Amino acid sequence: MDPALITPFIASIQNVFSTMMQLPVTIKEPTLKKTPETTYDVSGIIGMSGDVVGSVVLSFPKQTAVRLVTLFTGTEMAPDSPDFPDAVGELSNMVSGNAKGMFSGKRKVQISCPSVVIGMGHTVSRPRDIPCVAIPCSCDCGDFVVEICVQERPPAAASPAPTAASAAG
Repeated sequence: MDPALITPFIASIQNVFSTMMQLPVTIKEPTLKKTPETTYDVSGIIGMSGDVVGSVVLSFPKQTAVRLVTLFTGTEMAPDSPDFPDAVGELSNMVSGNAKGMFSGKRKVQISCPSVVIGMGHTVSRPRDIPCVAIPCSCDCGDFVVEICVQERPPAAASPAPTAASAAG
């Protein structure tokens, strides 16, 4: 996996958490993820399309997610509140959007609206041909993981320009 696609997410996590919640984040050693199960029981999922394709998952233990949502929104919220998944989704959206803006070159990338899944043992289906890197993170609210499964889309094969003979018909 191209490190130029991973580094922006590391910088984005640190930037979004410090800016929005005044919360420093410690980044631990990334690993290659081999299973589709998410690391924890609350996941914010963002799809990416365009010149970079795949998905990004922010996975939190429920208690960490509750603490982060409280800091992020300024309101204590239970996981069964209808606004709780929105807050987790918005946090995931901000991290992915910020990272997207840091991709080098003139990559055109779109991110999806966030999806949030809450529950133990859930899985996220990912393309089998794209490796998934799990980046463990830690902050005062607890541990969490950023699971990055993205790759640059190969340029579409350019169709040959018509020759004079073929254009004349």
